[in-house]
Amino acid sequence: MTMRRIGAAGATLALAAALAACGSDDGGGTDGGGGGDSSIKIGIKFDQPGLGLKEGNTYSGFDVDVANYVAKELGKTDVQFVQAPSKQREDLIATGQVDLIFATYSITDERKQKVSFAGPYFVAGQDLLVASDAKITGPKDLDGKKLCSVTGSTSADNVKKEVPGVNLQEFDTYSKCAEAVSKGQLDALTTDNTILAGYAAQDQYKGKLKVVGAPFSEERYGVGLKKGDTALCEDVNKALTKMVDDGAWDKAVEDNFGPAGFEVDTKTNPPKLDACS
Repeated sequence: MTMRRIGAAGATLALAAALAACGSDDGGGTDGGGGGDSSIKIGIKFDQPGLGLKEGNTYSGFDVDVANYVAKELGKTDVQFVQAPSKQREDLIATGQVDLIFATYSITDERKQKVSFAGPYFVAGQDLLVASDAKITGPKDLDGKKLCSVTGSTSADNVKKEVPGVNLQEFDTYSKCAEAVSKGQLDALTTDNTILAGYAAQDQYKGKLKVVGAPFSEERYGVGLKKGDTALCEDVNKALTKMVDDGAWDKAVEDNFGPAGFEVDTKTNPPKLDACS
């Protein structure tokens, strides 16, 4: 596996990106609604540092940066972000509450029965977040342990299959899981390594939590959209291709994952896009 360590040099850029994000006080400060050809409603996570984070009326993270880039390429000047919890993503698309979803949304065959996907725009891997002094080194150490994940995520299903003896607790947000692990109430949190790195880098968890660093799945982040909307899918893919070609994708990776020292797998990133269907 070829890895590229994203170092702390991106911290200053990350702060600037968070403060200057297109979806901030004016453009993206409304949690849904809107109309007109210049408006677009995009689902993101609100509680994932480094990926999709809402602080006041400001939105930051890798998903946010990719979403804003794509929206601009689509000619949308009014980006309105909507909270998209894992278990609600398909319903948000089906009911028209959002036009697109950028929310660490792994492409799976089961989900493709309900929605269509553009992308992928990033490939992550499932890992574990544990206390800094924990002896857990991977899924094999989880038998009988208290493990946390989020309802509706692929992470919970993966662990159930791999470790039947695990005591799985499912919360509605990853932030609740991280807090419980930090307090010793649970042994580990499992989800994508990108999400875990964001929590480990937060001030309140520095020195307390660590990412195990042994990914055991491949999570291909796609852009969720209405099933069968091939035209929109192709437009999004064109925007993603341009983002990679002009260097904006690399900058977004550095800005958002740099402060956590996250290692990006350069064999799978940036990923090859799927054909729209």
